Amino acid sequence: MAPYGDNRRIPGVTGAIPTSLRDGYRAVVLGSTGGIGSALAALLAADPRCGEVVGLSRANGFDLLDEASVAARVRDAGSSGPIDLVFDATGALVIDGYGPEKSLRALDPAGMAMQFAVNAIGPALILKHFAPLLPRDRRSLFATLSARVGSIGDNRLGGWISYRASKAALNQIVRTGAIEIARTHPLAVVVALHPGTVATRLSDPFAGDRERLTPEASAAALLGVLDGLAPESSGGFFAYDGTTVDW
Repeated sequence: MAPYGDNRRIPGVTGAIPTSLRDGYRAVVLGSTGGIGSALAALLAADPRCGEVVGLSRANGFDLLDEASVAARVRDAGSSGPIDLVFDATGALVIDGYGPEKSLRALDPAGMAMQFAVNAIGPALILKHFAPLLPRDRRSLFATLSARVGSIGDNRLGGWISYRASKAALNQIVRTGAIEIARTHPLAVVVALHPGTVATRLSDPFAGDRERLTPEASAAALLGVLDGLAPESSGGFFAYDGTTVDW
């Protein structure tokens, strides 16, 4: 990871809020009512350099699975000008009763389709519609929450086939999208981020005795990592501690 921002610290929180963006930067957090999303929105709102934080979720009519809804909310967010920071904190592990499979025998096509819809196609639509709102003449940041279990190279346990595959697809979407966006937005950073194991409703049924980060700690760490990335790192996959995650 190339250092970029000066990683200004927030008292009592390990991490940073963006210092590499212009004063008065505008930010959008998607999935802003979830554990990590709400923590991200709160940290950004507390930054005196942030001009505006727009939170999008089902609570205000944002439907990740409906492109018309995504496009409409993007138009609303962009009505006041370019967006300097887009953070997609959407995603799900258990959807409509379909949870992670323990074996191939448990694979269900309907469950797999839902995993791809929420964890890959939805974020792809977010990238599609928000990319044109990133400024072309200055630094901008776009991040989406992936997961280490989406790494093909790091997969040593098997299982969780649909969730793993959907996050691997998301990583490819980010990588491909970053290449295209760089042609018109050379100062943009577009990345996938692994938030760690975080104490949220998503991980509650699967955490066991594993130590987990608080949403606030994860959010601060993710913002610090994102702020420190140079445009040369666009298209990468990074963990909350700044390390590169294997594809």
